[in-house]
Amino acid sequence: MGARRVTLADVAKVVGVSQTTVSLVLSGRGRDLRISEEMQRRVREAATELEYRRNRVSTARLGARTQTIAFVSDSVASSRLAGHMIKGALGAARRHGVTLLFGETEGDAGFQRTLIGTMRDYQVDGFILASAHTRTITIPSELATGPAVLLNLLPREPSPLISVLPDELQAGRAAARVLLDAGHREGIHLIGVGPSGVDVPPGRTTATDRLAGIRQELAEVGVEVESGRPCRWWLPECGFEATADLLGKARPRALICLDDRLALGAYQALQDAGLTVPDDVSVVSFDDHPIASWLRPALTTVALPHHDLGAKAVDLLFADTGQPGPDHARRGRTHRVPMPVRHRNSVAPPR
Repeated sequence: MGARRVTLADVAKVVGVSQTTVSLVLSGRGRDLRISEEMQRRVREAATELEYRRNRVSTARLGARTQTIAFVSDSVASSRLAGHMIKGALGAARRHGVTLLFGETEGDAGFQRTLIGTMRDYQVDGFILASAHTRTITIPSELATGPAVLLNLLPREPSPLISVLPDELQAGRAAARVLLDAGHREGIHLIGVGPSGVDVPPGRTTATDRLAGIRQELAEVGVEVESGRPCRWWLPECGFEATADLLGKARPRALICLDDRLALGAYQALQDAGLTVPDDVSVVSFDDHPIASWLRPALTTVALPHHDLGAKAVDLLFADTGQPGPDHARRGRTHRVPMPVRHRNSVAPPR
């Protein structure tokens, strides 16, 4: 290589990986960040052959940006739906000309602290702290003042950080509007939550907001929900049991299921009772899980905008100045991303 100093880019080019991967391996963080043993071996061998020596001078001390941001999540990557948040964040990061470093904690609070510390060691310019499901958290002290954006998370205590969330209140209104536009004014029942919402487990903001939107939209035209069946878990078997219980007491004209998996169970209970969707009972739901388009008839649902959520979180980190910085953290607020309706075949006018 002559007199020129061997750089991370040189090692990365030989191995065929990113400079970030090389840096993490050579700093001893490869195992913590789930980089394979084989990849770590290849990086170390290449560094040895090229006679690479780490430059430990921090770019931050020189007043420079590293052009990297960190995406730290609980289980986003392993979630079939929520994984699209990463794709959205990656696309936005490219538009801003930065590299996205990603790490997953699997819900381990101790590892989350380690991961955030590791990212800080590499002087990332900002953080996105994300969750696969909307929930409330205590903000890690390491991120309390930013620059950081919360994705699918709400702080328990007052915080200057921006939260990016799906607009569940608007989604509830949209689901109710689908039924109203089809002519439904009576016989509307809920699967997944009671009509008052008092049975919603603490921190379950999704159910609370969806229910509030449903009730608001119906109330504006003088319509009320006739009943609701709470479900502790939003799984097909719970939807089946709740719908079967409802059918033992009433004849619904329309069901609003709080989740597509509940709707799957509701379909089965309706079929077992000899009822068809949508001729006998219309069904509308939320999330746009892959099962929604595979059900027969295909399920009308209000989609979670995972891709847009990830992109918006990155955009807000760079808002106004084009660089993440403490100014963004001072304007703590909640930014809600619209949830579009996927119109399919599960809703029809009442007989």
